[in-house]
Amino acid sequence: QVQLVESGGGLVQPGGSLRLSCKASGRIDSIASMGWYRLAPGEQRELVASISSYDVPVYAEFVEGRFTISRDNAKSTVYLQMDSLKPEDTAVYYCRYSAYKVFWGQGTQVTVSS
Repeated sequence: QVQLVESGGGLVQPGGSLRLSCKASGRIDSIASMGWYRLAPGEQRELVASISSYDVPVYAEFVEGRFTISRDNAKSTVYLQMDSLKPEDTAVYYCRYSAYKVFWGQGTQVTVSS
């Protein structure tokens, strides 16, 4: 099993920034991909960004260059730097770990509001 602990969510004004972190522990696989998804009220969960074990990132179209995903394999941690946040970015953000099996974190709330 893999445990994922997310942190870094909160309330921020439009145009502000947040940095999400997700630390994996347990049966870690070196070839795992990690990523961030989000779930907004009334919407389906959608991909925000993912990064492969070779540090190749993939971003959703709505990111539009505002977010950066990165990982620190030594710390088994993936980060999501979110800049120029918009009210429509408000959602619960979930960390996803994919290797021999898919694991999800518990989610962290991001609220963008003035």
